Amino acid sequence: MKTFKLDNWLPTTKKEVEARGWDYLDVILFSGDAYVDHPSFGAAVIGRVLEAEGLRVAIVPQPDWRGDYRDFKKLGVPRLFFGVSAGAMDSMINHYTANKRLRSDDAYTPDQRPGMRPDYPSIVYTKILKELYPDVPVVLVTKSLCHPGWSIVVQS
Repeated sequence: MKTFKLDNWLPTTKKEVEARGWDYLDVILFSGDAYVDHPSFGAAVIGRVLEAEGLRVAIVPQPDWRGDYRDFKKLGVPRLFFGVSAGAMDSMINHYTANKRLRSDDAYTPDQRPGMRPDYPSIVYTKILKELYPDVPVVLVTKSLCHPGWSIVVQS
């Protein structure tokens, strides 16, 4: 049986960052998905590519955007930038059926719990990060997708 060490994955907590002996992070990625270290999950791929370039990268999966924003504060400020990914599946497809009825589960969340990401997480997460850290760049890691009949408004 193969044995895995904590540093086989990108850190997701302050404790995991400290276990690597790091006192700073270069990049902190926020994802609408649970963290799965697999090539089908964009945030994990981007994190691994940045890590391969020598950067110190952590990921915050499915941050709580309601309340005190503690998930957005728990790792501090990165040296270079925050990265934001809505997730592997578009949030609107994830939340609603083709008839625009609310889904009862989330395929990319542990236990398929619904409600772990907002509609349009890239916009919501970016707005929170810019509110908390106005001077830190935010890079959107996104896919291009259009939904006929659904309006998408890009805000700055």
